[in-house]
Amino acid sequence: MSSSMATLVVLIAAIPLLSVFYDSLKIGADRWQGLWSTRLPELMFNTLSLAVLVAIGCFIMGVSAAWLVARRSFKGRKLATWLMVLPLTIPTYVFAHIYTTLLESDGWLGRAWLFIFADSVPLPDLYNVFGVALVLSLAGFSYVFLLVRTALMFSSRSLEEAARMQGATPTQVFWRVNLPMLRPAIAAGLALVVLHVLSDFGAVSMLNFQTFTLSIYLQMSGRFDYQTAAGLSLILVLLSLTFLLIERIFRSRQRYYSGAQQRSQDLKPASAGQQFLIWLWLGLIVLFSFALPLLWMLAWTWKAIQADLIDARFWNYVGNSMTVSAIVATLALLMALPVALFHARKHSRYSMACVHLSSVGFVLPGPVIALGILSFVLAWVAPLYGTLAALVLALIIRFLPLAVQSQEASLQQLTPSIEQAGRVLGASPLENLFRVVLPVIRRGMMSAWVLVFIDTLKELPATLLLRPIGFDTLPVRIWIEASEEMLELAAPAALMIVVGTLPVLWFMMKATADRKN
Repeated sequence: MSSSMATLVVLIAAIPLLSVFYDSLKIGADRWQGLWSTRLPELMFNTLSLAVLVAIGCFIMGVSAAWLVARRSFKGRKLATWLMVLPLTIPTYVFAHIYTTLLESDGWLGRAWLFIFADSVPLPDLYNVFGVALVLSLAGFSYVFLLVRTALMFSSRSLEEAARMQGATPTQVFWRVNLPMLRPAIAAGLALVVLHVLSDFGAVSMLNFQTFTLSIYLQMSGRFDYQTAAGLSLILVLLSLTFLLIERIFRSRQRYYSGAQQRSQDLKPASAGQQFLIWLWLGLIVLFSFALPLLWMLAWTWKAIQADLIDARFWNYVGNSMTVSAIVATLALLMALPVALFHARKHSRYSMACVHLSSVGFVLPGPVIALGILSFVLAWVAPLYGTLAALVLALIIRFLPLAVQSQEASLQQLTPSIEQAGRVLGASPLENLFRVVLPVIRRGMMSAWVLVFIDTLKELPATLLLRPIGFDTLPVRIWIEASEEMLELAAPAALMIVVGTLPVLWFMMKATADRKN
């Protein structure tokens, strides 16, 4: 049953890929040769370099912050947890636009830089691989933080205690016990980060950094060359699938079970000096990943309020965004569960193929997914053209891997003996699912729902192409107003994305809160 449902989900997720593959077949050998000899080497180098740099940045910030929050007791720990998650609410194109504004000579950071260094050191330039990597790392490290923190909070500590009894130092316990146990969560988090980098359109377009996604968009919007765009998209898919295959091989045949019984333990208290160092590090992360962007949005929103620029149309954009995000998050969660369950139980080549193919929609740029869905709708279900259903379908395919990765990471910590005990006691497969499996992985499911909701709330290119006539969302308005340098109108929409995700984040953090706060 799970295999057939997983197959159906994969077929739905493969709709844009099939469209891209069909269009790429129309490209002649001469055009392929021209791409390989001119554009592809630069695009490949830029994209891979960016992915590596962002993965390193997210690993350092995400794992270190998760470890401090989950393993140390210090003043403001609960607040620190919230602050580490809030950067997920800010879209990458908003990050890029804010920091390019802040680093201008008359911007907040630009003035501070000139005050400290005068003319001896030029202002930092974000229009290169390091600038884009910094922006994407600040925007994406929370994925790693969320998954690693959850794994740390609800993992068994018996192995740590055994290592300490054998004389291991805290550093040795971390590197030899904790880090290997956290490998599934870290791998899942970094997989989400890298897939975000490979498919990001907002930041690379704002900073004019040539990657596959920006080149594809320019081919489509500037030259209207959909065949070349499809060819570049196919290479991007192959690149992403190669990365996923390497990531799966890296942690294949390894299981990390947390055990059925877990004891709540007191967190290790931090001394005054340690609390200073903890908040120095976490404070730097918070300052650049959330505090400065939030202050910028508040300042420009206040100017919009003073100018009476927030009207009924603005609140209509808010309602549209919330409605679409909630629908997509719920449907994506339901569709991802069969895929995650099938792979967790079977661990066959076919189940692995289902996981990989379900992730294809995430690595395709939003415009390509939109065009694939548009072609499918016009050919097979024409009445859906121009409706909200077409947009929802595209967004589900776009963010399905978020739900699959998060649920699969939780399922890998489910001890098989728990399910087997339920079967021995006479539970049916469906009863076992609802009474045993889902309660155990509910935290991973909540995280998956939140991640999909937040990313849908921030999604731009597919919404631009598929939204019904007159159906504008917050990201659409941000893009339009920011491109025209109307900051008083862009800032309120960006701020509402942050405010709109707060109730959802509160629900998730409450559900996953540890017993000892």
